[in-house]
Amino acid sequence: MAAITPYTYIQCPCSDSSTLGRSSDTNSSRADGADDDDDRTFDPRAPRSNYSLYPLEYLLYCEDCHQIRCPRCVAEEIVTYYCPNCLFEVPSSNLKSEGNRCTRSCFQCPICIGPLAVTSVETKPDPSLLAAPDNTAAPQSGPYALTCSYCNWSSTEVGIKFDKPNGIHAQLSKLRNGGTARLTAKERKERRRDPSYRSSAATEQGDGRSGSDEKLDLETQFANLKSFYQSQLADPNASDGGLAALSDLGFSSPTSLSRIMSIYTGGSLHDKKAKLRVGAIREALEVDEGLQLADLDESAAIAQLHSEGHDGTASTSRLSDQPPNFGEAHLHGRSRFVSELRPIPYLLRTKRSKRCPVCRHIISKPEAKVQTTRFRIRLVAGSYIPSIAIRPLSLSSGSGTSASGSAGIPGALLEPLKPAHYLLTFTNPIFESIKVTLGAPAKTPGRFASKVTVLCPEFEIDANTDVWDEALKDPSGAGELRDRERERERRRHKGEEGGNVSNNNNQLEVGKIWERGRNWVSIVVEVVPAWLRLEHGTEEQRLREDEDLLEIPMFVRVEWEAEAVGDEVGAVVGRDKEAREKRELAYWCVLGLGRIRH
Repeated sequence: MAAITPYTYIQCPCSDSSTLGRSSDTNSSRADGADDDDDRTFDPRAPRSNYSLYPLEYLLYCEDCHQIRCPRCVAEEIVTYYCPNCLFEVPSSNLKSEGNRCTRSCFQCPICIGPLAVTSVETKPDPSLLAAPDNTAAPQSGPYALTCSYCNWSSTEVGIKFDKPNGIHAQLSKLRNGGTARLTAKERKERRRDPSYRSSAATEQGDGRSGSDEKLDLETQFANLKSFYQSQLADPNASDGGLAALSDLGFSSPTSLSRIMSIYTGGSLHDKKAKLRVGAIREALEVDEGLQLADLDESAAIAQLHSEGHDGTASTSRLSDQPPNFGEAHLHGRSRFVSELRPIPYLLRTKRSKRCPVCRHIISKPEAKVQTTRFRIRLVAGSYIPSIAIRPLSLSSGSGTSASGSAGIPGALLEPLKPAHYLLTFTNPIFESIKVTLGAPAKTPGRFASKVTVLCPEFEIDANTDVWDEALKDPSGAGELRDRERERERRRHKGEEGGNVSNNNNQLEVGKIWERGRNWVSIVVEVVPAWLRLEHGTEEQRLREDEDLLEIPMFVRVEWEAEAVGDEVGAVVGRDKEAREKRELAYWCVLGLGRIRH
């Protein structure tokens, strides 16, 4: 059972659908007692609580709605696309044509997903160049290959070499595994228009060979089918007598619906009957039309599996990394063995801006330039709501309350039924003084209820100003400020070394602040951990996962005054230039104190 360090999580209001986007019209229903969501105690052990609690560093803040926003409830918009390897920005217009991959020389290893580098294939050196008069090495020349410096994989293992060291993506799209060329879309159209190709295809069809023995890759088969069906749609009366015999009206034709509707809008049925006898779209019969017969002979794959074994087969994760439109040309479009895997182009990344889901106000927007990591707008919650720090507190025997020896050690286990005291330090980040009201249940929710007592549930925190502003405004009090800081540091140092602080000013009293600073306040919370009653052999009394973890739900309400904003400001400013309005923010948080010994 490992101990934990005290932590603080904050609940985002988006987990409660009744609070997200709630209008001011609901105030009347809440006054009548119809809506009692705020009266319910937040349960940190509920299953939905795992998706609503976040550290303060993960949260954003909307200045218009004055609400906390978490990563799950914000609306994201893509600012720019870029390659994570070469850091070049990709226009959004290229995504549809080129895909969501980098079209430069950026590739990943299909084995270890490491970056691939373009290197020259080693050839036998020329003896005449070894003793050059200028002592310069011979320049490297092609062919070139993609190599991985981590697992030593090379594209030569799949028979792929390149003539030039740049433009690798364009060269690789024209090559199959083994080095054979792949036809482009332009070359397919030119070959289809070539009279010699048509005559050879007609000769094969006359000899009883439909040309189906030719293996087509996915791109070629799709291009052939697309052109074939486009020609069929352009001429719906063309038929071969096959499918048209199934229906006299030709319901399988894509234009049959418009012809059927013309029966009720045009002349009589007898006048249209002759025009309705049209042919249907026929199926592809040739390779040039996109026909590809299934090859069920897997004897070659079985023989390769026997020779290479299980280590030679490609895993599911490796197959999923292969782009579907960039892989090796196979009948089913999927590779099976490691020797058939190809280099993987880098997947593009995005920079995204975040908006409030209610008012659509931008709360986070990064710089569009890829090389910079700065933000134009970044409204983090830590700049608007007070932060909460937790640490154990050790008391002297003269205070009337004693703690166990392990209570003052951070991360120590809590003793059941023994009071423990923790110091909560609230820090105000805004430049206005705030009033904080805390609400915590007397007993924590769950099967094992621990007692909780907040000694000072209401207090005020001064504004966040410069550390020397107070000294500059009041020079006479500068020495007193330094003396107070020195005394505070002395008490802290003595408390850490000796474990006790004997000072009458630091006694536990209800409604008293333990310590106060420039923009922070510390209060004391007393907890009595529950006794984890366990009976061996009983299923109901077995300790569940993290049930020994002491978590306190606490409702925090912050009130402050700020400058008035809105449409009615003009009339108010005319009377009072320093018009201010009252604002408030309420949210649940969870204080994790530690684990209870059992």
